[in-house]
Amino acid sequence: MAVHALDPILREGATGQLRRFPEIELREESASGPGTVALLVDDVLDEAGLTRLRRLVRSEGARAVLVVGSLRESELLEVIECGVGAIVWRHEATATRLVQAVLAAARGDGDLPADLLGRLISQVGALHRSAAGHSGGPSSGLNPREVDVLRLVAEGLDTGEIAGKLSYSERTVKNVIHGLTTRLHLRNRAHAVAYALREGYI
Repeated sequence: MAVHALDPILREGATGQLRRFPEIELREESASGPGTVALLVDDVLDEAGLTRLRRLVRSEGARAVLVVGSLRESELLEVIECGVGAIVWRHEATATRLVQAVLAAARGDGDLPADLLGRLISQVGALHRSAAGHSGGPSSGLNPREVDVLRLVAEGLDTGEIAGKLSYSERTVKNVIHGLTTRLHLRNRAHAVAYALREGYI
């Protein structure tokens, strides 16, 4: 795993805490890549931080853990959509808590503070109610990300090529396809493309 922080004190602090644990293999910041856990430490998450997160997860294929002092409601879904699976509040970032989050991310599991989990459930519920209330179409339709992926599937691109075009990890592309095929009870990619064509999405 690699620690990413603009502030050298934050970087050294997190690295020092994790160095004591033999199950954590520390790498240089430049060594982030597929399968690597990237621990991003910041006080607040600004646009530059979100851009770094997107690059680490989508372009480099890393699994991200975010250690942050605070997170606004509007940023929470963006962070989750970036592909961050684990979030730790800075005031709770003990060595044990960091290791727990890093190992969860390495396994592909989620690890959110209880208060954030509650906020996320509320936000998703509100979004779902809002989508269901729209008369413009069924709530089980395709979202823009799913449409982008299926359009490239229809053009004959494989998972790796789609990931490259959209700056996602291959895992994200697979998750998008699995999510929509499961939700809409479609058998495979071809069936999903046929559905998207029939419904006028592509």
